[in-house]
Amino acid sequence: MRRPSTFILIIMLAFIMAGFHRSAAASDKIQAFVSIPPQAYFIKKIGGDAVAVTIMVSAHQSPENFEPLPSQMAALSKADVYFAIGAPFEEVWLKKFTASYPRMRLVHTDDGIIKKPIQREGAYPPEMNDSFSQGHHHDGLDPHVWLSPPLVMIQARHIRDALISIDPSRAPEYNANFNRFMTELTLLDEKIKTIFAATAGKKKFLVFHPSWGYFADAYGLTQLAIEMEGKEPKAKEVAGLIAYAARNNIRTIFVQPQFSAKQAEIIAKELGGRIESIDPLASDWNDNLLRTAAAINSSFSGK
Repeated sequence: MRRPSTFILIIMLAFIMAGFHRSAAASDKIQAFVSIPPQAYFIKKIGGDAVAVTIMVSAHQSPENFEPLPSQMAALSKADVYFAIGAPFEEVWLKKFTASYPRMRLVHTDDGIIKKPIQREGAYPPEMNDSFSQGHHHDGLDPHVWLSPPLVMIQARHIRDALISIDPSRAPEYNANFNRFMTELTLLDEKIKTIFAATAGKKKFLVFHPSWGYFADAYGLTQLAIEMEGKEPKAKEVAGLIAYAARNNIRTIFVQPQFSAKQAEIIAKELGGRIESIDPLASDWNDNLLRTAAAINSSFSGK
C-alpha cells in the first residue's frame, strides 16, 4: 500500500508544481526593448502593466550615431521582443542584436509606412539660388515617423499584434488598451489641427535639424532646415538662408537637445530672432507634441 501512496503523492506534487510554474509564467511581464523614449510611451499605452520596457537611446543622446553599451547588449539577453522604428543606428545594430539573441522577436513598427527623403523640399527653399543646394545629396529617408499621430496609429497596430502573439492570454486587455490609445491619438490629431487652424498662409518654420518633416506634412506646414544629413551649411548658404528667413518674417529657429545650438545661435542673432528648443525624443509624447505645436504656431507671429 505504501508504494501506491508514494506514487500518488509524487504525481500530485508534480501537478501542483506544474500549476505553480504556469501561474508564475503567466504573471511574468513581457520584456520589451525599444530604440527611443517615445516608443516606450506607445508600448505602455497598449501593454500596460503586462510589459516592462527598456529604452536603448536616452532622451539626451542622438539615434543618428548611437552605439549600445556592453551592459545594454547583456541586458538584451532577457528580451522577449525588440520593437524597431527605423532609427539610423538600427541599420547596423539590429543585425548584431538578432545574431546574438536569436530567441528575441524583432518587430518593425514602421512596416507599411512610406518614408520620404529627409527634408522633401530640399535643405533650402526652392526660391533660393539653386547653387545653395549643390553638393547636398538627400538620399537618406526620414526616420522620424513617431512625430506624426496618423503614422503612430500604424505603429500601434504592430505593437498590439506583437504583444498578442507573444501573450495571447491577455489579448482582450491589449485590444482594449489599443482602442483607448487610438482614441487618444485621434483627439491629439484634432487638437493639433485646431492649433494651426488660424494660421492660414503662415506655415513655414525653421529648424536646425530636420526632425519634424512628418509632423509638418500631417498639419500642412513646411519645415525649413539649417543642417542636412549631419552637414552644417557653408557661409554662402547661411547668408541666403538668413535673407530668405528675413523676407518671410521667420524669427525663431527651433533646436533640439541632442545637437549643438551654436550655429543656430549665430543665425538667430543675424535675424534679430531667437532659438527655442523642441525635443523629438521627449518621453511625454502626447504633451510634447502639443507643446511643440503651440511653439511652432507662436513662431508664425514673427516675434
